[in-house]
Amino acid sequence: MDLPPTLTTDHDGRPRCAWCAAAPEFPEYHDNEWGFPVDDDVRLFEKVCLEGFQAGLSWRTILVKRPAFRDAFLDFDFHRIAQFTEQDVAKLMCNRGIVRHRGKIEAVINNARRAIEMVQNHGSLSAFFWRYEPDPRQLPEPQTATTCPEAIALSKELKKLGWKFVGPTTLFAFMQAMGMVNDHVHGCITRNAVEKARSEFKRPG
Repeated sequence: MDLPPTLTTDHDGRPRCAWCAAAPEFPEYHDNEWGFPVDDDVRLFEKVCLEGFQAGLSWRTILVKRPAFRDAFLDFDFHRIAQFTEQDVAKLMCNRGIVRHRGKIEAVINNARRAIEMVQNHGSLSAFFWRYEPDPRQLPEPQTATTCPEAIALSKELKKLGWKFVGPTTLFAFMQAMGMVNDHVHGCITRNAVEKARSEFKRPG
């Protein structure tokens, strides 16, 4: 039976979101990470940063470089990144393993400092971000939108708080990846697993 254009099959013959066919690294990421709910502050901070680095690039570029990013940015421990100096920026600009974009590198350091403030004011990044979880009943069909009202509102609030590289499209991609939105298409083998994880997930705050 022919699959709809929203689905593809991998080596195991099971249906997955069609974007999995675009790169060999994608099926594992799709099956085990994308869309499963996350409440760990470090993982949330890492994803905001990596989505910022992706701006203007492909996700495959970032995913392949993710180990190098983690090494360069101390596993995205924002308390340590907040202490980075101009010398650290210069070192990062020479690191061929990452995307050497000064604005994006400086944004990570800035956002690390803003993240510390957020923890002080809201208890955790998780408690803050999950307040913006969209109502699933108000979302369009999976993978037909690039943002949503909640992502737009979150972007505005983060910018007001001094965060950088946090546009609405970037934050919707963040929501998709961190499980605030289940954007696996209908018929995908992972959609039900994500939905189950979301139903069992205890929202912070």
